[in-house]
Amino acid sequence: MEWLSLILLLPYAYLLLRIYFFLRKTGTYHPQDQSDIFVSVLVACRNEEKNLPVLLSCLAAQDYPQDSFEVIIVDDNSTDNTWQTAALNSGIKNLKAIKNKGTGKKKAIRTGIGECRGELVVTTDADCRPGQGWVSTIASFYSEKKPAMIICPVAMKGSGGFLQRFQEIEFLALQGVTAGTAAAGNPVMCNGANLAFTKEAYNKYSRRMHEEKVSGDDIFLLHGIREGKGMISWLESMKAIVTTSTSPKLSSFIMQRARWISKAGAYRDSHTIILAFVTFVTILILPGLLLAGIFNPVFLIVFFAAFILKSIPDSLILMNTSERYGVNGLMKWFLPSQLFFILYVLVTVPLSFYKGNRWN
Repeated sequence: MEWLSLILLLPYAYLLLRIYFFLRKTGTYHPQDQSDIFVSVLVACRNEEKNLPVLLSCLAAQDYPQDSFEVIIVDDNSTDNTWQTAALNSGIKNLKAIKNKGTGKKKAIRTGIGECRGELVVTTDADCRPGQGWVSTIASFYSEKKPAMIICPVAMKGSGGFLQRFQEIEFLALQGVTAGTAAAGNPVMCNGANLAFTKEAYNKYSRRMHEEKVSGDDIFLLHGIREGKGMISWLESMKAIVTTSTSPKLSSFIMQRARWISKAGAYRDSHTIILAFVTFVTILILPGLLLAGIFNPVFLIVFFAAFILKSIPDSLILMNTSERYGVNGLMKWFLPSQLFFILYVLVTVPLSFYKGNRWN
């Protein structure tokens, strides 16, 4: 009876190994020709006066012609000088700083979309750092493939101890799952920190954005496009990547992840629901086995077997994504991160029901 728990972990191992199989098949994109489409870069932000100047410098340094893209900054009721910082910027030819017509990130994005002139909209966050070829690579990919949505890579970097390494590992794993499921034709997640979509697709499918949810401006749009049979592609290119910083404090990190999880109740996409459910069941089984081991040592043996069964596909995905993004030295943190992940999920899931979470 004790070994029944291992059977319950088999769906997780199968799904993750399948994702790993498709992840290995993804190839790096190399632009064939320079695109000339007009691109709108959209940044919705709140209280980001410290981060915004660096992002604007990165956007001013793009190798895409300045006449061929615009930057729309939407200030969501900031209490600092975010709007003034954007409005006074002189390094970008086509830059517009506007105020959110409502409250919250989804309303800010909707406000910004109304001002976008480009056929293709690319979203990022104020604390992200794109490289010089960011806009040009995404534009070329769109011109060649013509998808309704392009899921682009995000890397997380930080200096410090275990908390920063854990965040990097978790984010790399999420990127692996994102790329693998997209390669399999069943994308289940994306990140608005680096996401491109057509204005037409947004206007057609944004009614499914679940405005009542604090988070999910990105994934609900993805689900809407999937439901409408629109083409969604993963862009594998270091030139298309943006980097962001790890959270310096455990509390801010936990609350951010709780916001992410809070949108799960509104999921309607079957592939996303299945993966989320199987993952959560797997996470619940592991601490359950540890507790049972207090009363029956056999359960401790089962726990270690289950831990290994979960860790094998996880490590394969992590090694693959680490190699892709040129990240070294993280695997030594893998096992402690696996153990911490159990506690982390058990804390963040209950917190996701807390209504006081804010998008920023």
